[in-house]
Amino acid sequence: MSILVNQDTKVIVQGLGTFGRFHAERSIAYGSQMVAAVHPRRAGEKEIFDGETDHSGVAGRPDTYHHEMPIFFGVKEAAEATGANASVVFVPPPFAADAIMEAVDAGIELVIAITEGIPVADMMEVKRFLEGKSSRLVGPNCPGVITPHQCRIGIMPGYIHQKGRIGVVSRSGTLTYEAVYQLTNNGLGQTTAVGIGGDPVNGTNFLDVLKLFNDDPDTEGVIMIGEIGGSAEEEAAAWIAENMQKPVAGFIAGTTAPPGKRMGHAGAIVSGGQGTAADKIAAMEKAGIVVAATPSDMGKAMMDAMKIAGKA
Repeated sequence: MSILVNQDTKVIVQGLGTFGRFHAERSIAYGSQMVAAVHPRRAGEKEIFDGETDHSGVAGRPDTYHHEMPIFFGVKEAAEATGANASVVFVPPPFAADAIMEAVDAGIELVIAITEGIPVADMMEVKRFLEGKSSRLVGPNCPGVITPHQCRIGIMPGYIHQKGRIGVVSRSGTLTYEAVYQLTNNGLGQTTAVGIGGDPVNGTNFLDVLKLFNDDPDTEGVIMIGEIGGSAEEEAAAWIAENMQKPVAGFIAGTTAPPGKRMGHAGAIVSGGQGTAADKIAAMEKAGIVVAATPSDMGKAMMDAMKIAGKA
């Protein structure tokens, strides 16, 4: 099994510019069902994709693909025509919040916002709009979600993923890739990898994803990658200590960041004595999480956590 996405997920692409088209193409090559795009000025057209699949040479699977993606004026029209239940947002920052809310208003179950730089005030409006709705938002400013060999939504490099036993949840995009690569190399693989993004106002948080992994029978362990700033990791650690039934490994980025220094992500800033790496690591270790000292130790930390739990 997996969480959030699988081979049955049908995806709408919102924002079919150069960046959006490139990653839609990579998702099609991965085997994802990219069923429609939304572009008001191109409604009624089709976007054509041709290329080699990411599983060329695998017995029983095609080496090349030809894909025609219909373009619609709006999300609701696209969803009704195709049965889509997910959307990926590549819309530029000034318009991304409206794109997210349009997808939610259309009843899309899963909205993954890749866009970086959405104003905080806009995201606060999105958070209010989500209240009472059935849609789940992942992101913004995130790399997306992958269930290996089934569905890729976002910008993660598909080739490093391998079907396996470990759930991955991360605030950092590049560290998600590093953790996944190490899990693939050490034979543990992944059930699903989820990048929740590093912005201070986002949709899905650590707790949301940890609960999904805890309930997923095929996920035997979880690696959680956090950053300085905020209290999300401490809150997740407290929940893990009380509720998690599976071994957890972790890593905190930004251990050398000076107080008040903004570190790439809008949420990765230490202020007022809160959100330090030391505090987060202490909370995680207290909860029984095996914490990696460096990014290169993440895979080993997960293996150690599995051994301690008798699941090696």
